[in-house]
Amino acid sequence: MTFSFGKRDHDKDVKTVLFVCVQNAGRSQMSEGFFRKYAPKGYEPISAGTVPTSQINQIAVEVMEEVGIDVSKQKPKDLTEDMMGNATAIINMGCMDDKFCPALYVPKVIDWGIEDPQDRPIEKVREIRDEIERRVLEVIESARNNKIPI
Repeated sequence: MTFSFGKRDHDKDVKTVLFVCVQNAGRSQMSEGFFRKYAPKGYEPISAGTVPTSQINQIAVEVMEEVGIDVSKQKPKDLTEDMMGNATAIINMGCMDDKFCPALYVPKVIDWGIEDPQDRPIEKVREIRDEIERRVLEVIESARNNKIPI
């Protein structure tokens, strides 16, 4: 798997990985939580959505608690030009709504194509969580091995 990363202009010491989706309620929030837990020093995650909801998916919060990560205080955020411009890497979770898909608006995006946990049973959300964790760990391992220029 190849990752495409840009360079931040305003802060050379902190590398930001931006996780985006439409609602910023499930997948991108879980990704932010995993990245925050596993990332080496000097890396910072943020998540955002093109049409964020008012709160995080409660089943996503529950399945993250099962693996010891508290995302309950994270809030859905609007995707901004500043976030995109300052990100070292931008990862799109996948699109449930093509009209508002972040991949349409974000240059050089890595698209994971992960299923949306919205309205899914908890067993399926656990599978989605585990897939997100695996992919976050791949990105972190690639960064640690200097296989990607971040």
